Amino acid sequence: MSEAQQGLERSLTLELGRVTEAAAIAAHRLVGRGDEKAADQVAVDAMRKALNTLDVDGTVVIGEGERDEAPMLYIGEKVGTGNGPKVDIALDPLEGTTLTAKAMPNALAVVAIAEGGSLLHAPDVYMDKIAIGAGYPEGLVDLDADPADNIKALAQAKGVDASQITACILDRPRHMEIIEKVRMAGAGVQLITDGDVAGVIHTTDGATGVDIYLGQGGAPEGVLAAAALRCIGGQMQTRLVFRNDDERGRATRIGITDFDRKYSMMDLASGDVMFAATGVTNGSMLEGIKVVGERIDSHTIVMRSKTRTVRWIRASHRQEGK
Repeated sequence: MSEAQQGLERSLTLELGRVTEAAAIAAHRLVGRGDEKAADQVAVDAMRKALNTLDVDGTVVIGEGERDEAPMLYIGEKVGTGNGPKVDIALDPLEGTTLTAKAMPNALAVVAIAEGGSLLHAPDVYMDKIAIGAGYPEGLVDLDADPADNIKALAQAKGVDASQITACILDRPRHMEIIEKVRMAGAGVQLITDGDVAGVIHTTDGATGVDIYLGQGGAPEGVLAAAALRCIGGQMQTRLVFRNDDERGRATRIGITDFDRKYSMMDLASGDVMFAATGVTNGSMLEGIKVVGERIDSHTIVMRSKTRTVRWIRASHRQEGK
């Protein structure tokens, strides 16, 4: 039986953690410096270097952009040693460039891999999203339903009043109507400035107080979030949003022809999926990078859909040159 038929080697899960640790440590050096581009670039450089040590034949399907827009980790770029299974790779070396530049919470380095052909090749456009955690009947919430109806259905399934439901929503002018409808339904709203991968994942962790994620964010982040939900359980529905013919052209070039399709979590990330994230700045899910004397401490989560294993890794790294 071939490597691809057997699935991914479980050791890759921990190796992915090393990839996100490298990117997070690099980005942390620019926390609070006000330079989003520089922070993103050092994270990209570090993540690419680490990915190329993995024994995989990897193709970036969610990355820094198309080849003419991104010199490294562009969509279609081959990474890894080539001596291993064919895998799709979705990544965001620095999820929260603004958060990093301003030293705000919840900046992450994120990467997911899956068997070749398992991740949606999503163009860099907007995506409507709705997500909830595990333990609910399939189809409990729906992307096309009114936000108030989704809040009511979720509250009923939890056995609580709508006032005990909290929705996580990106703080954007385009979401004013959704925010108003959620509040009119009696639920609370937790606004976030950036980082909707973490926002979706928060629906799976009761400690965050988030029950449902609603709104429009980036399509690449939607695929990454779906990969995480595949590993820890949950539901997600999405639809790509196209603002002009150029964006429709991008989608067409990568094989998307149904512009109105509603994607389920399995449509976004199927097969054997592995996910890793390391905190850059402190957040509700992960602690940020800390420099302690000659050591650098990191906090990482790694998980796998096949086994539903979730590992939290605290690591202490020697600083280069120390």
